[in-house]
Amino acid sequence: MLEFYFSYRGVLKRLRSGALGAEMDLIAGDLHSQGYKPASTKLYLSRIARFSHFAAERCGSEPISATIVDRYLLTLGPGSPRIAAVTALQHARRVAPNRFVTAVASVVDDPDAALLSSFSNYLSRVRGLEPKSRDGALLGARRFLQWFRIRYPGQDLGTMKAQHVIAAVEHQLSLSAASSTRTAATSHIRGFLRFLHWAGHHHRELSPVVPRTPHWRLAHLPPRLSWTEVRRAIDTIGRATPIDVRDRAILLLLATTGIRNGELRALRLQDLDWRAGEVFIRHTKGKRDRVAPLLEETGAALADYILRARPKVDSAHLFLTFTAPIGPIKYAAPVSRIVRKRLQCSGIELGRVAGAHLLRHSLATELVEQRRPINEVADLLGHRSINTTALYVKVATSQLADVALPFPGGAA
Repeated sequence: MLEFYFSYRGVLKRLRSGALGAEMDLIAGDLHSQGYKPASTKLYLSRIARFSHFAAERCGSEPISATIVDRYLLTLGPGSPRIAAVTALQHARRVAPNRFVTAVASVVDDPDAALLSSFSNYLSRVRGLEPKSRDGALLGARRFLQWFRIRYPGQDLGTMKAQHVIAAVEHQLSLSAASSTRTAATSHIRGFLRFLHWAGHHHRELSPVVPRTPHWRLAHLPPRLSWTEVRRAIDTIGRATPIDVRDRAILLLLATTGIRNGELRALRLQDLDWRAGEVFIRHTKGKRDRVAPLLEETGAALADYILRARPKVDSAHLFLTFTAPIGPIKYAAPVSRIVRKRLQCSGIELGRVAGAHLLRHSLATELVEQRRPINEVADLLGHRSINTTALYVKVATSQLADVALPFPGGAA
């Protein structure tokens, strides 16, 4: 595989010598399969080769220890060369892990590590929370434990009393002003206290002691765009480049199905039913698979993306990145950046919230204003409770006018 990038025999001989010489062709093939450009691949291979010779002088054919890696990085000094070398060595370690000594993880002196691990297992197996929800609950528990350890050093959790809990809640509430954040903080503490009692770490369930903070879910209006603005943003996207074709398909799918960010990233090619004109959405937030209609324009945009613009890699995911390593879009931020960029390019002024959920809110509001049945909108969005969908009725001003009560003393 090295011959694909290098032609001189002397260079090939140098690359294939050293501690990682036997693995260099595999590393080159891996970088090629991930879509790295030839210039980038040659730089990575050159950096790995320099380290390979350095390691050969110190360990020969033995596995490369972390000490040797650290010594090599110290020769580069701080700054860009060292960062680039670290990235190159990460590729080498991923492709040839057997050539490196596996570092023994150091045991962090965390007295609550085992307890938090047990709590995470409880959240997953007993309560069935998704990873993102578990992360929030674990963060709340860790903050509670940190406060308790600092305030009452050396004291066992089993001796915790109601006044301790109230003091911890007051501390957490003092750190935030938003009602939603305050509600989440108290909810996390309440859930952790239930776990302590359930797991036998405390003889009494102290969760009822935690006060409830006022938070009215439907007290605000959801951020939204008019359908004219959504349409303008989609029409502004050109089709000159593969990225344009992909981004147009993404915005059309978000705007016409109300699909969530995570649901869009999880879509696979097999989830598109072209004959029925449907999109099968799996692994939803509500843990219920659902089907969304695939409109003709959206289907045409997706077909254009798949046939003309989608990278030719072995991946079942529908939407892929265009920068190496080419593969599925793993995180929510890239999708949000795509939406924000395309909305800004069409001249739309954006507030703090401008991601996939903004298009979801806009679709729901538009459907309600078209007098579509509220249960139909709820099914499309995948809401488990129709009360969640009722939020969008508040912005349907045309319908609110019909239910307005007559003014006292006015004409009948």
